[in-house]
Amino acid sequence: MAKVDIFSKIPDLNYKEESDYQNSADFTKLVNSRRSCRVYTDDPVPEEVIQKCLDLALLAPNSSNLQPWQFYWVKSKDKRKLLNKYCLNQPAASTAPEIIVAVACPEMWRTTRKLMLQAFEEQDEVKTPKAAIQYYKKIVPLAYDQGPLGIKGRIKKVVLYLMGFKKPTPRGPASKSDMRTWAHKSTALACQNLMLAFRSYGYDTCPMEGLDENRVHDLLELPRSARVCMAISVGKRAKNGIYGPRIRFDRDLFVKTV
Repeated sequence: MAKVDIFSKIPDLNYKEESDYQNSADFTKLVNSRRSCRVYTDDPVPEEVIQKCLDLALLAPNSSNLQPWQFYWVKSKDKRKLLNKYCLNQPAASTAPEIIVAVACPEMWRTTRKLMLQAFEEQDEVKTPKAAIQYYKKIVPLAYDQGPLGIKGRIKKVVLYLMGFKKPTPRGPASKSDMRTWAHKSTALACQNLMLAFRSYGYDTCPMEGLDENRVHDLLELPRSARVCMAISVGKRAKNGIYGPRIRFDRDLFVKTV
């Protein structure tokens, strides 16, 4: 593998970006108020709000800024009727004014890698370090291209395993399956952004994994490599929209100090 120091060396960049946001109280209130809504009113969600929330979703952190996601806002009445059915006609889908399907796109890196290099060429604010350019030119294809029938991935898995005896070494993605996991992780981060964004505008959401992924995949005419991450319903909460108080278990079960 080519040696790139982008991971361990701090680049000398003439760029500063300050943030004075410190309103933790409002954020805490926002997070606490987000609940999975199961029943919605008939109140419509303005298109302007949906578009703004989608824009905020796209600001989510993601792997190497390769943004391996797509969001399908299902507006067609015919497709929406089928989507309700494929979401098992659960009330969170059937009563919702809107549904957005989040799709993990493992092959998106091929497009966004080129866009990153193009952005480097066009930006004037800061000179891009050579290591960053080399990363997207050489390391990204090496890391994410699994080759026909996953052959490159199998070879890479062995090479990385042997390298790992000498130094800390990333072990993947080294298969088509790893790539799907890779894309799902970034897409899920964007989904959380999307749900919090809607809540900030006073709307509720419900992330739904209880659906027929294959049928939704065909309904949206997705590429073969794409995978449905979740469907997110959106709307105003009905009086019976929340089925019960939030249940969380002992913090010590999940949070560890080592």
